[in-house]
Amino acid sequence: MKNLWSDRDAKVAIAQYARQGVNEDLALRTYTTRLLGGVPALVQHGGGNTSVKTTMPDPLGKPVDVLCVKGSGWDMAVIEPPGLPAVKLKPLQDLIALKSLTDEDMVNIQRCNLLDSTSPNPSVETLFHAFLPHKFIDHTHANAVLAITDQPDGAAICRKIYGRRVALVDYGMPGFGLAKKAAAAWKAQPDCEGLILLKHGIFTVGDTARQAYDRMIAFVSMAEAYLAKGRKTVFAPGARLPKKIAPAEEVLPILRGLLALPAGEDGAFRRWVFDLRDSAEIQAFARGKEVMRYSQAGTVTPDHVIRTKPWPLVLPAPEAGKLDDFAAAARKAVDAYIKKYQAYFERHNAKAQPKKIMLDPMPRALLIPGLGLVGVGKSRKDAAIAADIATTAVEVITRAEAIGRFTSIKERDIFDVEYWSLEQAKLGKGGEKPLARQVVVVTGGAGAIGAATAKAFAAEGAEVAVFDLDGARAAEVAKKLGGIGIACDVTRPDAVAAAFAKVVAHFGGVDIVVSNAGNAWGGKIGEVSDALLRQSFELNFFSHQYVAQAAVKIMLRQKTGGCLLFNASKQAVNPGPDFGPYGLPKAATLFLSRQYALDYGAEGIRSSAVNADRIRSGLLTDEMVAKRSRARGVSEKEYMSGNLLRREVKADDVAQAFVQLALAQKTTAAVATVDGGNIAAALR
Repeated sequence: MKNLWSDRDAKVAIAQYARQGVNEDLALRTYTTRLLGGVPALVQHGGGNTSVKTTMPDPLGKPVDVLCVKGSGWDMAVIEPPGLPAVKLKPLQDLIALKSLTDEDMVNIQRCNLLDSTSPNPSVETLFHAFLPHKFIDHTHANAVLAITDQPDGAAICRKIYGRRVALVDYGMPGFGLAKKAAAAWKAQPDCEGLILLKHGIFTVGDTARQAYDRMIAFVSMAEAYLAKGRKTVFAPGARLPKKIAPAEEVLPILRGLLALPAGEDGAFRRWVFDLRDSAEIQAFARGKEVMRYSQAGTVTPDHVIRTKPWPLVLPAPEAGKLDDFAAAARKAVDAYIKKYQAYFERHNAKAQPKKIMLDPMPRALLIPGLGLVGVGKSRKDAAIAADIATTAVEVITRAEAIGRFTSIKERDIFDVEYWSLEQAKLGKGGEKPLARQVVVVTGGAGAIGAATAKAFAAEGAEVAVFDLDGARAAEVAKKLGGIGIACDVTRPDAVAAAFAKVVAHFGGVDIVVSNAGNAWGGKIGEVSDALLRQSFELNFFSHQYVAQAAVKIMLRQKTGGCLLFNASKQAVNPGPDFGPYGLPKAATLFLSRQYALDYGAEGIRSSAVNADRIRSGLLTDEMVAKRSRARGVSEKEYMSGNLLRREVKADDVAQAFVQLALAQKTTAAVATVDGGNIAAALR
């Protein structure tokens, strides 16, 4: 474990924060908290916390002793001083005299003693920090420390490594009770440099920020040195893998469909987004002969349960060419997981007071021999967090098994943490956006209409993949939306298939496709060359077919329906003179949309089109607008608003039409006209 402390950087932090009115104690507290939070082997997604005891003025300017402790919702890697809210110290320390304190009362007291009422909630482990006398306290869930404590004889191993340099605290739920245990452990060993909470994590203490930080790095390094003596080959392989493993683009949509939860009576689903990881360590873990023992033993540290459930779902290896067999076996595995989770909930809820309401029973981590590990979440961000934590579990369990036998806390304790209101609060509350959990692909996504459409779908909660011939521009559009950009020539079926494979590998599947790519070629139809007409058909018709075919293949594997949307243009129903090379394939695309609605409606796949006209874009540039306006003897504004409503129609308007069609669960084979009113191009 590398020590990242820098005297220069520490001085820079002090000076930087001083300009913001932050004192030196809090400046250094912020600096070392960021050092700890930036190392995944120490801290993962909200785990861990830090504090400093200092003096600050109250609202009347009177100096008061406070505890600045990590606040809820702040990431240690990027924390700023507001993420370490100041709480009056004495009222917190006085609580140690109590015999008991409910979680609700603890949170209320902490909030009542904030210097700033707008601050975030102080950590659930605030009293742990308050009851210890040390100025600086650091807490992490270091992987190496977890690997040595997640053992049947974890306490003995810790004593062997650390002697009396650390005090040991038996596992307990965070909060008032654990804080009192820690204070008692320190009183019994007042010269200790830190405390190890068995099967939970490590605390280090110091008179200075550097001392507490140095001790954390030193103690973690000592655990790493002990682990380095463990077996190099940890898991004996189980059954041999198939000669050829089915690719992710074929397997993940099946699993995504199996995990989808019905939402209502009209064929709607609450889908999941995936994040696939496939390191050599993960592969060895998933293939292990005893994977059903060590993977199902519980979490490596308690609060991981809110992100990954008590255990991952272990699936069979998917053999290429035998996807039906895999789907059937996976269905049984999912059903068994649900029953196991329901039994776990009922077993422990029977003793719970008050009674809990069961969370959804679906796994948040999947182990697939030959393919890897999949994080599961309601968004790509949540899936990535689940994958990060599950990957951490693989690392910790592997290292624990290398020196002994991985053991977790009791199942009852796991349940208590999973259903603890203070832990669930970390996940946030609030309703989901209309297209949350859905993955949308937009072709021609770097153009005006495509970029506006990708942005509109992202605003409604969808995960976005942007295809464009210009891969750099596609990536630029997607990056702003938290999606992925892929270079794709949609006139090539192989390129389309490869692009969709990348989307599935990244998100797990596809739910909505906006087939938007196109270009306008003109000329009198009796005089245009075959080459030009064929070129237009390749992009303005066949590309839509290639895209729709690839998408439907994925949607059918998911068995959760889907939505195909085509940019058909008003030329499909109201052709203009000398525009046949563009209008003819667009007319075919309009009917392609209806054919998909006809052929796949029974599978819940909807298909509709948008007819737009006079949209400033790559097809209708500012130069073209100026030229056409002059030719008609009108202003550019008059030309662009030459419709019944006398309003210019913009790319954003077309984007909203695509979104509304995607949201219309009982609409298919529809054509939405977005042109401000053009009777000649109107459909029913």
